Amino acid sequence: MADVTVGSVQFHVQRLAGRRPAGARPVHPVVFVHGLGMDNLSSFYFTLANPLSNAGAEVILYDLRGHGLSDRPRTGYQVGDSVADLAALLEALGVAGPVHLVGNSYGGTIALGFALAHPERVASMVLIEAHLTVAGWAEQMKATLCRIGSDLAAGNTQLWLSMYHRKHARMAERANDLINGTTFLTDLLTVDPLDPRSLRTLECPVRAVYGEHSDAVDYAHQLDQYLPSCALTVLPGFGHSVLMDATVALRKIVLSWFATQTHSVSR
Repeated sequence: MADVTVGSVQFHVQRLAGRRPAGARPVHPVVFVHGLGMDNLSSFYFTLANPLSNAGAEVILYDLRGHGLSDRPRTGYQVGDSVADLAALLEALGVAGPVHLVGNSYGGTIALGFALAHPERVASMVLIEAHLTVAGWAEQMKATLCRIGSDLAAGNTQLWLSMYHRKHARMAERANDLINGTTFLTDLLTVDPLDPRSLRTLECPVRAVYGEHSDAVDYAHQLDQYLPSCALTVLPGFGHSVLMDATVALRKIVLSWFATQTHSVSR
């Protein structure tokens, strides 16, 4: 566990050393990127990160700016800021080579943005319910986040705590501060729409997982259409929260995927 300062922002980071079998060759680190609002690195810790570390992968988790135990500056929440934060954080951690990225929801948006900006730094990606910043994305996010922000400002936290499987009101308080006390919302919506055809430039293998009833499932089909190397699974009966609601199935998918990508991470 460590705090790493990048520019003027201190990030909360956790690294898990992979338990590689004797004689196994080193593999690229796996970097987990969580979603927005009440989310933080803890949503990955026991669901995917520890199992993957136990299977031999070096794992890096961090709280996005404004989330978890990282600093919450008033500004700097554009998609490009999050991509730049990830690049600077890897540099500060001394990670010079390619990494495997696992992104959930908005974390998948960051992973895709990072891969487009730094394709040589990405060995593969697992995108869980990833959003694409295509035309219409900003309007969709504004409606969702404004609704959440209004509920949080009014003290109506139970719905969102239930949705994200959180037990502590402090998380809702931090989300309220983030959405209603910073430029988070306006920054996030200041984004140039992505032409999905640009995804054709990404050559790294991608494993995409979505819930059948998710409001983001349309993005899954765009990934499948435009990414040169994409394996897509749509989990029947699930919505957007597949990380929490379909953990066992998702864990099997991720472990199997990295076994094929690294040749030293077993099922």
